[in-house]
Order: sequence, then C-alpha cells, then structure tokens
Amino acid sequence: MDADPNALPRSVVLALWLGSVGAAPGLVVRSVQDDDEPHTVTGLPGSASGLGDAGLKELVASWSAGPREVCALLPAPGDPGGVPAAANPGATDAGECVVVTTPAGSFAAVPEVTAFGSALEPGHLVRWEVVPVPAWSTLVAGALGSLADAERELRTNLVVATDALDTLDVARWRDDAADAIERVRRTTTAGWPVPTLDGRRARVLQLATKLLAIVDLATADDGGAVNLWQSDQRSTALREVERTARHALSAATYATLPG
Repeated sequence: MDADPNALPRSVVLALWLGSVGAAPGLVVRSVQDDDEPHTVTGLPGSASGLGDAGLKELVASWSAGPREVCALLPAPGDPGGVPAAANPGATDAGECVVVTTPAGSFAAVPEVTAFGSALEPGHLVRWEVVPVPAWSTLVAGALGSLADAERELRTNLVVATDALDTLDVARWRDDAADAIERVRRTTTAGWPVPTLDGRRARVLQLATKLLAIVDLATADDGGAVNLWQSDQRSTALREVERTARHALSAATYATLPG
C-alpha cells in the first residue's frame, strides 16, 4: 500500500502540539488520535492513578505546561536518529517516539500501535510507554542538525528521488501508480491536524513527507527492466533520501519553550 503523502506520524503531530503555546489538551488529543481508539499511556510520572497508567489527555496536560523542550524522533534499524539508548529498542520497532524535557525530568514516549479490523474499516489501538531518559538535546542536535540544514538537504535529495521515480517509470508498470504520483504532487499541509506553523517548518514537513512518499513508490518494486547494479545503486540512493527525510521531519518538530 502506498504511503499517504498527507499523513504524519503520531509522534510528529504530538511533538508539534507540545511545542506550541496555549493549545487546549482536548484539541491536542483529538488531533493526535484522529480515528484511533482512545490512546492509553503507561509509565507517566505523577499520573492520577498512582500507577503510571493514564490517558493521552493526562500526558498532554503534564507536558504542555511550563518550560519544556520537545522533539519527535523517527529511528530506523541502524539509524537511531538521536533516540536515547533507554528508549531505542521500542522506538526503533515503532519507527517513532517523542522526547521531552520538563522540570520533572527527561522522558521518551514510545507508541505501540496494534491494528485491527479490515482494509475497508481499519482501526488502531495505541499505547504510549513513557521511559525516563538522560538529557537528550545534545544527542539529538548532533544527529539531526538545524532546520535550515534539513531544508537544504531535502532539496538536494528531491532531485535524487525524482530521478529514481522517472527511471522506474512506475506509471506504466503499476496500475495504481499514476493516482499515487498525483497524490504526492498535491501534498499540502492544509489538512494536517497540527498547530499553525512558520514558513520554514511547514516547507520542511511538506517536502519531507513528499520525499518519503516518493521513496515508498520507488521501492515498492523494481519496475521496468534494470540490471542488478542499477537496482543496487538506486536502492542505496533512496535509502539516503529516506534517512534525510526522516531526520528533517524530526528537526521540524524540535522546540524549546521557556514556559
């Protein structure tokens, strides 16, 4: 199945809201959950139950008040992407997590997603596991770089990704590809369940999701006749495009708020 170019990882949506000012917890929860079943949270310090079990609204209320530093991280096997070691196994399995530092300490929240239902009526159960981690900002800065760096790298990699897609000529060998390519071209931030974004942040998020969708299309099949060397070269190039796009998505969510 092709990636939805307008879809954002849950951790990205959550981090963008946690990095904004004045958002009502109920609005944040609705934006993150979307069509999911109500999210649950385990390990949240100071939860009302006293056992660390809570709902997403309690996590949002706890982490969106006062001074804070927040970022969504999107690791992959062999590329931790700045995820602290304590959260790395779960975050790599999930492909995402949120890291936050508040006056109460530094934590990672890792979503465990369980799908149910059918292709026509899909559903998801989501449980966020909160893990204490060391201070993470230096590690993340070293892995991701600045938002300006991310934007420059994305524009360079867009050429690589587009060339790979053109070489494959997917619209000719996959019946669904023409529609998928058109969806990628129409990618926009307008329908995203996120707070108001500044220009650069919006551009980086839009271009990064577009690149990930192109990589998904280009790696779904080898397409037209190519030799093994060409296939390996393309795969290597697209892996770098995918890594750049993941890191850029993360960089676009980083925020520090004085409270």
